[in-house]
Amino acid sequence: MLDQNPPAQLPANPNVAIVGSTGAVGVELLNTLAARGFPLANLKLLASARSAGKEVSFNGGTLIVEELSENSFDDVHVAFFSAGATLSRKFAPIAVAAGALVVDNSSAFRMDPDVPLVVPEANAAAMSGHAGVVANPNCVAAIATVALAPLHKAFNIQRLNLATYQAASGAGAAAMEELRQGTQAYLNGDDFQPEVLPHPYAFNFFSHNADIEDNGYNGEENKVIAEVRRIMERPALPIGVTCIRVPILRAHGMAISIEFDQPVSPEQARALLQDAPGVKLVDDREANYFPMPVDASGQEDVLVGRIREDLGDPSGRSLSIFVVGDQLLKGAALNAVQIAEQFLPA
Repeated sequence: MLDQNPPAQLPANPNVAIVGSTGAVGVELLNTLAARGFPLANLKLLASARSAGKEVSFNGGTLIVEELSENSFDDVHVAFFSAGATLSRKFAPIAVAAGALVVDNSSAFRMDPDVPLVVPEANAAAMSGHAGVVANPNCVAAIATVALAPLHKAFNIQRLNLATYQAASGAGAAAMEELRQGTQAYLNGDDFQPEVLPHPYAFNFFSHNADIEDNGYNGEENKVIAEVRRIMERPALPIGVTCIRVPILRAHGMAISIEFDQPVSPEQARALLQDAPGVKLVDDREANYFPMPVDASGQEDVLVGRIREDLGDPSGRSLSIFVVGDQLLKGAALNAVQIAEQFLPA
């Protein structure tokens, strides 16, 4: 399906395309490329016919959105895909055949054994075996493994249990707007019928809206289990997870209980996380100040705190932590751009 001789390195100033450029993640990809000074020579914005012709500001100029077609990838060196699994399955092989490196943000290739699933802070070396496509993980898996990677490298993780508090951004721009409108309606005392999500969102929370599967877990929970295992290279790692939608615009939180194969103190974990790439320690017990969406939104780092013994494990081998990360950044756009940066000349 994919090119067997993919480019090992991008040009110093590659031509870049964004597929799904008008969606929430597409917009954040634009912002991230600009904020990080990604050295692109040309930027092509691609979307459906409905969005073609739209003007988008970028780096002081204006770009025109083009309709995605099979000829869209001529002279493109790296293509960011953020338009859903169906379009990725159709157009990613076309982009690869045209010579592009594809960084795909959909679920299309995440469990394909020939496609690396990458969080650079956790498993950057996995990219060396790519065949033209590198997959961006599910947002929860990406944010969680940034925090787990330094602990996993120092101490062998034996089991994970996660409860997530997921923002509207994970369901796209339309869900974010529905949260805004539903909140205003609630405050005004007006009736409001949700259309994007299945339940009232303002001042409410509910089980993640992905379909319930045969094992009783929903699709989001099963993704998290499979993808965390793959990123951490532990295919049989026991993981329990409950995913909840909460009325937050764009930062996901998660309470994680981690069981190691030996006793690990909060002080040991705190020292490792203090210097870990992509992590910001927010763990002020005295002030009762810990990771919050209001602080994580718009931030590249994943916030980690509430580091303490898990009193549910009297052996002393378990810790509990709380993690918050921007779903549109580390959970999507930032991770994708960081992947592409790995292929730029040193």
